[in-house]
Amino acid sequence: MSKQLPQRPTGAFIGASWAAIFIGAGTFLIGLWNSAMQLNERGYYFTLLMYGLFAAVSLQKSVRDRLEGVRVTGIYFALCWVSLLLSMLLLTVGLWNATLAPSEKGFYAMSFVLSLFAAVAVQKNVRDVALAEDPKDTFVDSGKQ
Repeated sequence: MSKQLPQRPTGAFIGASWAAIFIGAGTFLIGLWNSAMQLNERGYYFTLLMYGLFAAVSLQKSVRDRLEGVRVTGIYFALCWVSLLLSMLLLTVGLWNATLAPSEKGFYAMSFVLSLFAAVAVQKNVRDVALAEDPKDTFVDSGKQ
């Protein structure tokens, strides 16, 4: 059975993915910049956004690697899941206890989730485009020098 290479994503999907990440993360960051929060609160939410984006991309890459037969250790795979869920839990706890209007809480939650989804889509597109341009590129270090 031969592996079917992913098709190159359409320009519209690539553009929509990049737009979603810029809109999601951008509005989250603009909201933080314009907020009346203390600097430590802003730092907390900024760190959660960066941590969540990294965790989402790492998890997507790990899942894709496993599907393509690339070895991913169980501990790394579990850490990706824990990191993604922890970032979402910490955002939920932070917003639950924040002295913000419900509409502000919803704004941060939705822009956070949009950013996570968009990061996964962008990473998938980057990988699919690379594979479509060079099918021999498997993203695996064969150890040959």
